[in-house]
Amino acid sequence: MRKMIIAAATALFIGGAGAMTFAVPAFAATTGPTPVTVEITGGGLAISVPAAADLGTAAASPSAQTVTGSLGLVVVSDLRGGILGWVATAGSTSFTGSAGGTISAGTMTYTPGTAVVVGIATVTPISLTAMTTPGTVQTATAVTGVNTATWDPSIGVLIPAGAVAGTYSATITHSVS
Repeated sequence: MRKMIIAAATALFIGGAGAMTFAVPAFAATTGPTPVTVEITGGGLAISVPAAADLGTAAASPSAQTVTGSLGLVVVSDLRGGILGWVATAGSTSFTGSAGGTISAGTMTYTPGTAVVVGIATVTPISLTAMTTPGTVQTATAVTGVNTATWDPSIGVLIPAGAVAGTYSATITHSVS
């Protein structure tokens, strides 16, 4: 009886093998195009400015005088990776003296000078003759992709005749859009 069961199982196995089929994937073509893509994401537009600056010293005088000094490096970083330009502005509060007295932001000048540009952009400087309200100091046009612009503005302050001795402080604010 044992021989018959083995023989029957062997016959089923051999007989079933002839009925088994395998699925083979069908290919549409042996050659042809394959579309591929790459995505480049853009970043932001930002401006960085010096933490503080000392524009210089002037002796008390019965005559008006101008103190001019370097503000330090201002950097616009345009990581948007596009073709839109940007505009940088600057404005200032009036100076307040440690022993009293003020110096109007209207007597301050801002001379940006030529920017050093990395990337593709045409950056044009614009000087300010007063800083009471924010004004355009650099514009970028003909932009392609990522770029940075760095400049070191010269700030002039007209000290009025008879100004009270002391340390005068103001805040210059830059922005970019």
